Amino acid sequence: MLSPLAGLLLGGLVGFAPADAAESSCADIQGQAGLYTACRFDPKEVDIRLHLADPDGNIFGGFDPLRRQLWAERRVLLFAMNAGMYHDDRSPVGLFVDYGRVVKPAVTGGGWGNFHLLPNGVFLMNDGRAEVMETLAYQKSGMAPDFATQSGPMLVINGQLHPRFLPDSDSLKIRNGVGVDAQGRVHMVISKVPVRFYDFATLFRDRLGCRNALYLDGSISSVFIADQNRDDRLFPMGPILSVSMPIPQ
Repeated sequence: MLSPLAGLLLGGLVGFAPADAAESSCADIQGQAGLYTACRFDPKEVDIRLHLADPDGNIFGGFDPLRRQLWAERRVLLFAMNAGMYHDDRSPVGLFVDYGRVVKPAVTGGGWGNFHLLPNGVFLMNDGRAEVMETLAYQKSGMAPDFATQSGPMLVINGQLHPRFLPDSDSLKIRNGVGVDAQGRVHMVISKVPVRFYDFATLFRDRLGCRNALYLDGSISSVFIADQNRDDRLFPMGPILSVSMPIPQ
C-alpha cells in the first residue's frame, strides 16, 4: 500500500486521486473458467513504463523500491505488475529495453519452459503508443522502442489463440498478462484463481477485445493497485511494468 507520507500528500492534492487521475479501471471480472482482476489504462492519459534497476544499477526486485524511486522523481505509482521471466539473478530471460537502451537482446531460439512455447512475443511502448508483437515480427519491424519486455508464450496472435493451447488442459496456474485493444488501451490482467492458458487467452480476445496479448508469468504473478491498497509481496521480481503519473506541482 502507499506509505503514510504518500497517502497524506496525495489526499491533500485538491482534485487529485489515483483512481480519478486517468481513464482507467481495475475490477474483478468473471471469465468462462475463472475470476480475474483486470485493469485498463489509456497511454494517452498515463505513463506506462518498464523497469529493472534504479539509476545506480540496483535491481528493484519489488514494488516498494520502485514506488520510492518514482516518488523521488515526483511521480506517483498507480499500478504495477511483474513483467516477464527472469533468471536467478533477476536479469531478464529475453529482450529488455529501458529508456531506449537495450539491456538484453531478443531471444529467438528454442528451449524449455513457457518462455520458449513459441511463438513468444514483446510488449513495448514507443512514442507513447503500446503494442504487443510476436517476437519475429518485432525483429523484422526494425523498431527501436522506448521500453520493451519479451515473454512467452503469446496468448493471442492477430486475433487467434496460441495454437498449442488446449481447452481441456489440466495445467492450472495463477497467471498474469498484458494485451492492447483496438483503441490502443492497455489491459493488464492477473487471475485470482488457477486457470488454463486457453481460458486466459480467451478472456483477452473475447472479453477485452485484444487481438494481441502476451503471457507474463505464472505462480509468481504479483500486482500493485494503489486505489485498492493492494500490494502483493510474494516473490522477488525481475522486470516490472508500471503505470504512473506526475505529481501536480
